[in-house]
Amino acid sequence: MNLKTTYSPADTRYDDNTMFCRCGKSGVLLPKISLGFWHNFGDVDPYQRSRDITHYAFDHGITHFDLANNYGPPYGTAEETMGRLMDDDFKPFRDELFISSKAGYDMWPGPYGNWGSRKYLMASIDQSLKRMHLDYVDLFYSHRYDPETPLEETLQALVDIVRAGKALYVGISRWPLEALKFADTYLRERDVPLLIFQDRLNILDRTPQETGILDYCHEHGIGFISFSPLAQGLLTDRYLNGIPTDSRMSRQTSLQSATLTPQLLDYLNQLNSLALSRDETLAEMALSWILHQQGVTSVLVGASSVAQLEKNLKCVHAQPTGTIAPFA
Repeated sequence: MNLKTTYSPADTRYDDNTMFCRCGKSGVLLPKISLGFWHNFGDVDPYQRSRDITHYAFDHGITHFDLANNYGPPYGTAEETMGRLMDDDFKPFRDELFISSKAGYDMWPGPYGNWGSRKYLMASIDQSLKRMHLDYVDLFYSHRYDPETPLEETLQALVDIVRAGKALYVGISRWPLEALKFADTYLRERDVPLLIFQDRLNILDRTPQETGILDYCHEHGIGFISFSPLAQGLLTDRYLNGIPTDSRMSRQTSLQSATLTPQLLDYLNQLNSLALSRDETLAEMALSWILHQQGVTSVLVGASSVAQLEKNLKCVHAQPTGTIAPFA
């Protein structure tokens, strides 16, 4: 069945002047909430639902769609969904969108479909552009630090991808601090400055703050974007009364039931009480906490429904949470 329609985005999509934040010291403004395609946009997901979510996002100022070569499942199918969305809805608005992709994790069999070699990154960007029906991405990341490949090789591949016109900016994700410092210097010297650093940051996992990464990014004009801001659902009301039978934790996939200790459950309920006292949900407060950390540009959220995205967007206007003691 041909699902094509004429999509007309909301005229009010840029009316909220609090929605955007400057990315480091660059010319780029990113929405405080960005839409991640890690889950809910693969071949296993209904395409119409993907359209509904992305329409709602763009209608409300979410211009940044974050992908990676192996998002799906199966691998590559989130980017293929993005390609369909471009053809069906978003091609007239390409210059209003900020689309990112990444390479660094397992993508295809053999030694050239993983990690950070020049061969992998060069092949991956070409494949990603083909799947997404794009001439370029706005941002291309090294998806993870590769301890075996020389950093110069990975970084020079990023430089050359920009110089070839296949990406406008580059980023890195989950690199250690010393490697980040090296990347920052290497890229600046070649006039392809590091736009943004992506890492996990949430109330339960504050590693980028504890290791000095967030401070370094802030001090050196590099943006920072947080993924897994709700700790895969722990920082919502989903697990406050046990493990739901239809949850990620019950399936023992990326979230193990052993994680939910009595001590953690008690901490989550304390956070929930604080959120309720602020007339917020736990998820809204958790997202707001990240946005109010110095140096943070944007928060990546997933969405399995329009209603979920609508709730998450409320955090943009939430008041600062103040100090929240970490989980001991």
